[in-house]
Amino acid sequence: MGKNIFIISYLDLEMAEISKIEQYVIDKVREKRIKAGLTQTVLSVAMDISSKFVGNVESAKTNAKYNINHLNKLAVIFECSIKDFFPDKPLISDSPDGES
Repeated sequence: MGKNIFIISYLDLEMAEISKIEQYVIDKVREKRIKAGLTQTVLSVAMDISSKFVGNVESAKTNAKYNINHLNKLAVIFECSIKDFFPDKPLISDSPDGES
């Protein structure tokens, strides 16, 4: 039984890993959220989704991520371009394990 618990815990850790580009987008949204003086809950509600969603995305303990529709809503909320959430140039390593 102990082995099964370890395997589940290990899989949960793997699910929480995200790529550099995903982390970049999360950091940009967080930066804009803080600059606008919005809490995670307020931003989630403004996006018309679960009140805990933004907190889950910003937490390293979950695998929640923004999708393109979320980013479009965020661009409307922050009155910016959807491009503002992405880097100007591609990131060298896009995957959590260092492979491109």
